[in-house]
Amino acid sequence: MEADWDQISQVTFPVQSPGSSPAVSTLAGHPFQRTIQAQQHHAESTPYTTAVAFDTKVELLWIGGSNGRVSSYTGPPLQRYTSWRVQPAEKGVIQQFLFNDKGVIILGTKTVLYANRRGIQHWLLHHNTTNDATKCMQNLQCMSFTSSSKPTEILVAGAQETMLVIDVTKGEIVKQLHTEYHYTIMKRSRHYICAATTTGSVHILDSTSFQITKTWQAHSAFINDMDVRNDLVVTCGGSIKHLPNQPTPTKNLDHYVNAFDLAKSAAGPLTPVSLAVAAAHARLHPKMSSTTVVVAPHGQIHVVDLLNSNAKPTVTKLALVASNIKLFDVASSAQAFVITDGNCNSRLWGSPSKHIRFSDGGTDPIGAGPPVDAAPEIRWNDDVETQTPLSTVGVPFYREALFSAWPADLISDVGAPPVQLSQTFLTTLKKSEFGWYGPNTRGLLRNQQENTRASLQDPDVLQAPKFLSQKARESGSTATAAADSVAEPPDESANPSLKPEAPQWYREQEIKYSKYGVDDFDFGYYNKTQYAGLENQIPNSYANALLQLMNYTPLLRNLALQHAASSCLEGSCILCEMGFVFDMLQKAGGSACHATNMLSALASNSTVQQEQLLEDEAKKRSLTDMAQGLCRFFFNQAVTDYKKVPPASSSLEQTLFAAPMSPPLTPDVVVDKVLTMALKKSHRCLSCHNGKLIEEKLHVVELLYPPPPAPIQVSRGGKATKRTFSQVLKTSVEMETVTKGYCVVCRRYNDLQRRRTIDSGVPAVLALNAAIKSPEARSLWATPGWLPQEIGVIVDQNQFFCYEGPDLEFHLQRAQQRAIHNIKVYSLVGMVVNIEGPLPQNQHLAALINVAHSEPAAPPANKWHLFNDFHVRPVSAADALTFNTTWKSPSVIIYQLKAANNTSDPQWKTKLDTSVLLRDPSPRPGSERTYEPLDRETEMPVPGSTVALDAEFVSLRDEEIHLNEDGQKETVRPKHLVLARVSVVRGQGEKEGVPFIDDYISIKGPIHDHLTAYSGIYEGDLDPRTSRHHLVPLKVAYKKLWVLVNMGCVFVGHGLKQDLRVINIQIPRDQVIDTIEKFKIGPRKLSLRFLTWCVMKKEIQMETHDSIEDAHAALMLYKKYLEFKDAGILEERLQEISTMGKKYKYKVPSQPHKEDATTSITTAVQLRHQGGTGTPPSLAAEAASSETTTTAGGAESCLPHEQFNPRRAAEDIFRI
Repeated sequence: MEADWDQISQVTFPVQSPGSSPAVSTLAGHPFQRTIQAQQHHAESTPYTTAVAFDTKVELLWIGGSNGRVSSYTGPPLQRYTSWRVQPAEKGVIQQFLFNDKGVIILGTKTVLYANRRGIQHWLLHHNTTNDATKCMQNLQCMSFTSSSKPTEILVAGAQETMLVIDVTKGEIVKQLHTEYHYTIMKRSRHYICAATTTGSVHILDSTSFQITKTWQAHSAFINDMDVRNDLVVTCGGSIKHLPNQPTPTKNLDHYVNAFDLAKSAAGPLTPVSLAVAAAHARLHPKMSSTTVVVAPHGQIHVVDLLNSNAKPTVTKLALVASNIKLFDVASSAQAFVITDGNCNSRLWGSPSKHIRFSDGGTDPIGAGPPVDAAPEIRWNDDVETQTPLSTVGVPFYREALFSAWPADLISDVGAPPVQLSQTFLTTLKKSEFGWYGPNTRGLLRNQQENTRASLQDPDVLQAPKFLSQKARESGSTATAAADSVAEPPDESANPSLKPEAPQWYREQEIKYSKYGVDDFDFGYYNKTQYAGLENQIPNSYANALLQLMNYTPLLRNLALQHAASSCLEGSCILCEMGFVFDMLQKAGGSACHATNMLSALASNSTVQQEQLLEDEAKKRSLTDMAQGLCRFFFNQAVTDYKKVPPASSSLEQTLFAAPMSPPLTPDVVVDKVLTMALKKSHRCLSCHNGKLIEEKLHVVELLYPPPPAPIQVSRGGKATKRTFSQVLKTSVEMETVTKGYCVVCRRYNDLQRRRTIDSGVPAVLALNAAIKSPEARSLWATPGWLPQEIGVIVDQNQFFCYEGPDLEFHLQRAQQRAIHNIKVYSLVGMVVNIEGPLPQNQHLAALINVAHSEPAAPPANKWHLFNDFHVRPVSAADALTFNTTWKSPSVIIYQLKAANNTSDPQWKTKLDTSVLLRDPSPRPGSERTYEPLDRETEMPVPGSTVALDAEFVSLRDEEIHLNEDGQKETVRPKHLVLARVSVVRGQGEKEGVPFIDDYISIKGPIHDHLTAYSGIYEGDLDPRTSRHHLVPLKVAYKKLWVLVNMGCVFVGHGLKQDLRVINIQIPRDQVIDTIEKFKIGPRKLSLRFLTWCVMKKEIQMETHDSIEDAHAALMLYKKYLEFKDAGILEERLQEISTMGKKYKYKVPSQPHKEDATTSITTAVQLRHQGGTGTPPSLAAEAASSETTTTAGGAESCLPHEQFNPRRAAEDIFRI
């Protein structure tokens, strides 16, 4: 502190009303006294200052008041920056400020607010008696960051028995800690948290466990102020004194400052520094480690050295204040400090000769302009003769046009169409003095204006759909996402691709999440076709368009299904994952699917990572380049995987490619004929003509376009013609380039010619990468009709010839007449297109596919559809084949041999490799086998076989939530659940109820939450190094279920929709029996535990969930359902379940009233039998004997509920 320090500026906050006097406490700003004062005077109209602090990141000074308002001031002039109300005055005062890079944390007596420095709220926690987490926020006093390096968590305490740990990022209370002490001040040291109590002691808290590691009695009665920097703690406090003529003792400030060195805690506190006056506030100097600035209540400012007890305190300045000093703080730059007195005046002190900054490296607040000079005071006179002229009030003069001065050519809508009132509504109106009035039947609030311009909007614009739960509430019934209506055929005369901007259905679609998760989203609104879409909330879902395109390529889909049906169990097999996705899309119909397992396998592939084909690793690559690279990877991997494990059947390919009376083709030959183009690449020196041939196998052709001067050619007639698609394709296949290179014969650099020629024909599936790199290439694609729907290919003497349009028809006629050339006709299956929406929307990929080629029978016309993730709709051929240089360009194109259209090979289902169901690896040491594999001879499933399924999951990532502009929480991305355990039990036969699958899934990555209470999975259960369970890769467990589905098994379970979604498998509806639907009462779905207790008198899920137990319980429930239905008592039974549910709130009571539940079942069975409704007597007798027993007195009593243990039942069968 230099000698020239003086008061720089002053600001008054809160502003007091004229004539009022501030409420002055007996102590100099003691925090506990401030709270008591706030509780006593909150109803009064006199606010006072309760908190002041310098911002450590931005050049701001923050002040809080007893009225719940905060205000910030920038720069030495203390120009107001922001001011807003944090909480009502009756909820307490502003206690403290904390700062980080993103904003300010404000502590109130019953409130914690995190906002940015402009007042926009991030989150708010406040006292709420109905919320278990926040009802303990009754008298908060202080807070501190738990870590000095990562300010993402704070510890909040006060005059209450609970401390709170709050996650700053999420705005959630993550931990509640019980404490016996009341804390008033809390500061963070280098390694600890220092907290001052109401009894004058300082507690040193561990920053991780928050336990007390050291206690130091600093003052005898209370601590008025405390500061901590590095390892040094300094306090000002008071003691209790008995004065004469006063019956009660008083608390007075001590005339010394106490200090404590945390690095030398064993040595005890440092020697106190005595002062001539009382010490009210103390702050450690930010630049000098042991120097402390001490302020007395009446304005004396002392600078003391804590480590030199012999040095006398230096009185540097005297702050002239009219009342006691209440608050004090020093800027982190050590260039200023602030003093607040009892009159709410905050005075900034510093050196007038220097440029004062509040923080080292701090930035200026956003939007803060230069200081504004105060306007001159105008003495207004209303007298008529000497009236002050209006010109005295100055107005600003602008030398440039204002933003509000709109140009004349920008015309806005000034009128709206009138509201259309129906005749029925007009007949209900009644006449009055002011006009006509009647009931409000418009569905709007009173005085709310109807947006009549909505009727003028484009009818094709997609409006966001309502959630299914919202639709159900409005309609009074359960809403489903299934679209029963059929999609309208496209308008063939319209061509939306010619519009300057992408229509809504081409743009990127977003999934909205309610509190019920993704299942509440209405996917049926976006897809009214029979073709399934793919969800896009999964990482790397840019591959959706390419997967859809390959799915509707019959030969490629058939190869993938053949391989998936083989014995391949390799966890990284991409072709198997393709087969699973293609089968799922076929079984889903028009429902939305997601390719989570496929994309997870893609993300773990080393080749994909090296090629930077993952979204999080390819930040600088365009989606078009990534899609083309992914296309090459898929085709290369499909050929490699197909050759590893030969399929059981390839009859379709044998029919297409094998010559009559010839031996069957090998799998290697089959896949090469479908996907591989065999080429010979020649390298020849143009000087000595020496060269060599290299064999090359190509699966995807990169299109090469002519250089800029070449696209325009002049024909013999003098007309300019453009290059056709067939010419570009021929140039791309027979690629010929001339470059400089070293010739080993000439021994010098010469021009080397590189050229490709066809070796053995063209594959049945022709995949092309558009590879558009120049404006000339883009203009070629923008030419109407440039991409043909059919092309003809002739390979003659290692030369490639391609034809389209009239040339194709001519060569087809010529081939029929002379049969001299074997011309192959290829049909356009579809293409992946890159869509660039209006800014700031990012680009994305969609697929345009002619699904007619994949139908079982050829339809009379083409059926082009747009597959924009989960949005599927029919489009016209003109729309599909038109490209726009502004927003629509092709990325990947696939042609298929026309002879292979509308063909499929269903034999893969009849030749499924079922050996995976019979796998019986030896159990791990120390573990027991919980399942019995199927017997190959007697237990192999057949179509219609019943099995019961249940699965458990763990969470790899928590859900992402943000606050919208209304302060409501919105889910950005749901919780990422993965399969952890799956169990399947027999549903029939002698071993009914015995599991034959009980697989734990091996997970190598980190697990965010094991969800033990709901899954029964504990830490280490899924780790191959520590687990004692039967661990298998996800691929093995998935394939077991996939084989059972395609064998025609019927799956019984409870709440199977969620299980199947996380497993990522699609089961036809006629193969699913969900007991949650069988026992549904109106819109209410009952839990498995309650149904098992109510229907079967057994208790399950006592401590946690077990998938074998749950699967067996669901199976038994289904058996009961069939019994009730056959006996004709299903409706009565459901009514009794509803009655029991209402009585016990649909939960199993802690002490079940078993008599009520059992008597209702017995009475229903007996009444049904006595009424002559055809109930077999044996059923009634069995129900009566199994559910009730008679006591000695003749009264009915209930058998005790037994706890069902499926493992014990399985062990009993094993013993037999």
